[in-house]
Amino acid sequence: MAIWREKWGRAVDNILEVNAIRTFIGQFHILEGVSLTVRRNAITVMLGRNGAGKTTTLKSILGLTPPREGTVVFDGREIQGRRAYDIAAMGIGYVPEHRAIFRNLTVGENLKIAERKKGDLDRKADFIFGLFPDLKRLIRLPGNHLSGGQQQMLAVARALVADNKLLLIDEPSEGLAPILIEQMMEAIRALSATTTVLLVEQNFFMASRLAEYYYIIDDGRTAHEGKMVDLVEDKELIHRTLGAAVKKGGQS
Repeated sequence: MAIWREKWGRAVDNILEVNAIRTFIGQFHILEGVSLTVRRNAITVMLGRNGAGKTTTLKSILGLTPPREGTVVFDGREIQGRRAYDIAAMGIGYVPEHRAIFRNLTVGENLKIAERKKGDLDRKADFIFGLFPDLKRLIRLPGNHLSGGQQQMLAVARALVADNKLLLIDEPSEGLAPILIEQMMEAIRALSATTTVLLVEQNFFMASRLAEYYYIIDDGRTAHEGKMVDLVEDKELIHRTLGAAVKKGGQS
């Protein structure tokens, strides 16, 4: 168990520590010193403008774009430099920005293929279909027949099939109608009771209602961090650092 102390001295249990990672994609220097902490049993959100480095941070944690410098500590163990499938097997799930479901497979087949060991889906079925009842009704429908919102639900559900200690979710509200955003928020709240969540989200309204802690990523660096309740009150910081992200969420 990884225990650190917050700045004001209170001991906290952190499941993830990202320390000054620098990541390149080819010759392009994307991350130039991102640091963040994810507290166990909390929802943490990364905010920032498009191209700031949020998705690359998730992929660096997962080993998909390994950092050249810095450390990533998951559940007390350094994981930078490990292969992506080894990191996933340690208990990190991932919902990518563009869903990446298998469009020619049925809903049930998409869920079944996410098993790490036999019986994972059977053990999790009640929980998953409790979060996303539409998926149970559509269990035999191919992925390419689902709406965008249903595909997003399937992408999250697939990440829940195996037992994960930490779930990384990239832009869950993208392309969703307002009523589906509300459903997705309720699902994320419910799953956070059993799984720690690190969220990337452009919709500030959604992020502010879900997350307890925030990090603002700017130009490949961690620019600001703190409690979400404090950020909501700091209108100047919101508009200066997020701008369009706030407008996208429908808030001024």
